[in-house]
Amino acid sequence: MKITLIHGQNHMGSTYHIGKLLAEQFENSDIQEFFLPKDLEHFCQGCYQCVENEEKCPFYNEKSRIMQAVEAADLLIFTTPTYCMRASASMKAFIDLTFTYWMAHKPRECMFSKKAVVISTAAGTGTKSAIKDITNTLFYWGVPYIKEYGVAVQAMSWKQVSPKKKAKINKDIAKLASTIENTKIRVGIKTRFMFSIMRMMQIKDWGSGELEKEYWKKNGWLDKKRPWK
Repeated sequence: MKITLIHGQNHMGSTYHIGKLLAEQFENSDIQEFFLPKDLEHFCQGCYQCVENEEKCPFYNEKSRIMQAVEAADLLIFTTPTYCMRASASMKAFIDLTFTYWMAHKPRECMFSKKAVVISTAAGTGTKSAIKDITNTLFYWGVPYIKEYGVAVQAMSWKQVSPKKKAKINKDIAKLASTIENTKIRVGIKTRFMFSIMRMMQIKDWGSGELEKEYWKKNGWLDKKRPWK
C-alpha cells in the first residue's frame, strides 16, 4: 500500500505521532511524508494562473512534488493540530494552493478511488472543526472514503500525554486501521450528485473558462464517462 502523510505542522507533536502510528499499522507499506510549511511555505496569491496551466503557479515545483505523491497514494493521511478551533494556517494554505483539484474545476480521476484519514489533536476542544476543514476539501477532491480521528490529549506535547490516554489511542488506531483495510471503496450518492452538479455547470459554461471546460470534455465527463467507472 502506498501511503502519503501530509502534516499541517513542522514539529513532531501528538498529532504527528498518531498519524505515524496509523501509517505503520499497514504491513509492507510505502510511506511518504510531507511537513507544512517546510515543504510548501507559500500562500495562494489569487493570480488564477493555475486555472489556465498548473505549471504557471509560482509555487508549482513545491506543490507538484506533494501532489504527485498524493495522486500515487492508495491512502492519504492528513494531520493537523487544532489551532484556535481550526486547522493550522499552513494546512489551510495547502488547501488554497490545490483548489483546482476540486470538482468545481479540474478534478483528478485518481481521487475517486482513494481512502483518506484526517487526524487532529487538541489540548481540549476544537478537533471537530479542525478536521472539517480538511474532510470538506477531500470530499470536493472526489475522495469517496474519508475517516476522522480527533482526540483531546490534554497535553502540550506527546511526552506529556498520559499512559492511559496513549493506550486508548493505540487501541483506537489499531481498530481504525483494520476498518480501513477491510472496507471496499464505493463512490456514494453524495459524491455522484455533487459531480453531476459540477458537470452541469461546465455544460452551461458556468465554470472558470473554456480551458476548464475543455479539460472536462477531454476526460469524457461531459458525455457518459465518469471518473469512478
